[in-house]
Amino acid sequence: MLRYVIVFAASLAVLFFIAGCPSTGQTARVVQIPPLELVGSEQTENPRITPPSPPVRLELPTPEPNETAPAAIESVITEQQTEPPAAVPDTDEPNELEPNYAEPSEPEAEPNETQTIPAEIETAPAQPAAAPNEPQPPQLEYEPASGFHQKCADLLKTYVTEKGSVDYAALSRRKPELIKLLNEFRDLDRAAYDRWSAEDKTAFWLNAYNLELLKIIIDNYPIQSSRVLRLFWPPNSIRHIKGLWDKHKFIVMDEQFTLREIEQRFFRKQFRDPRIFFAVSSASVSGPPMRNEPYYGSKLSEQLDDQVGKYLSGRFGLEIDTENAKVRLSVIFKWYADLFVEKFGTDKKFKDQGPALRAVFNFITNYVSRQDKTYIETANYAVGYLRYDWTLNE
Repeated sequence: MLRYVIVFAASLAVLFFIAGCPSTGQTARVVQIPPLELVGSEQTENPRITPPSPPVRLELPTPEPNETAPAAIESVITEQQTEPPAAVPDTDEPNELEPNYAEPSEPEAEPNETQTIPAEIETAPAQPAAAPNEPQPPQLEYEPASGFHQKCADLLKTYVTEKGSVDYAALSRRKPELIKLLNEFRDLDRAAYDRWSAEDKTAFWLNAYNLELLKIIIDNYPIQSSRVLRLFWPPNSIRHIKGLWDKHKFIVMDEQFTLREIEQRFFRKQFRDPRIFFAVSSASVSGPPMRNEPYYGSKLSEQLDDQVGKYLSGRFGLEIDTENAKVRLSVIFKWYADLFVEKFGTDKKFKDQGPALRAVFNFITNYVSRQDKTYIETANYAVGYLRYDWTLNE
């Protein structure tokens, strides 16, 4: 009997000890200890002893998850929830002591922070950054063609008259000016020339040809002639200058040329415009008059047409003799007949003439008066060539 009482008292002591432990915020549980039944052989009158009523109620803390009560207690404790659990603050609700604001969806840019431009509104693709310490190629600035042609203007205006004659005596005294100008042609960067239009390239070679011809003349001025050659040409004829067209060499864009080479390579083969041969000077009175201004690519066609018109209106380009029914042409039309056939060949008019003369007359009728055009197109006449005078055009 005494042994059961001791066990009962020890159990109560453990329960009171556990109940006395400070609460950690866990939900309190009410434990009701049921009456114990003591059974022993010494009991004579009441076989069962009921402990005093009401039963002892103890509040025990709720064990943590996976926590198990001692085996001795689990065997005698029945868990009952007698009070509602204390309210636990909802962590999702905002703290009433702090400002109630919404967090921005994206962080604001710090001051002086570079803003990223969206790809949709970028106006130009980003250039790749140059590699560090990598030398950058120099940005070359090429001289415009019009500026280069303009360098010839002062000399031509000074020494060439409106009618196309040249003051060789005065020019020979200012020979350094001409040499300085020709050095511009010698030193021109080929890359700059390659960027020019076809018209500017044509103007360049016309100016180069005419100025180099002036240099050859003043190098031989006054012209020396022999008695034998004076039987064929006058004393001041350019035919007395030996090798005028193919022996005198000069440099253009670091390349050697002669006058003949420029004519063949550029005027005949590359540009192939027959009007060019009325702009090329021959330094002779029967040749096309030298222009007292440079040729420019921007107005080249206008200048060439003007040169053709001037030459045909003079006495060395075209002669129409209605009394004798004859039409005489400059021999230039014979020299370059193939270019006229290529550009102005026709089978509709001038049917009494051969292909070359049909092309030449078809070209000429664009530059003469209406009266002369009608005569050339419909009259019956003989065709001849004018005698070419090689006298110096001074």
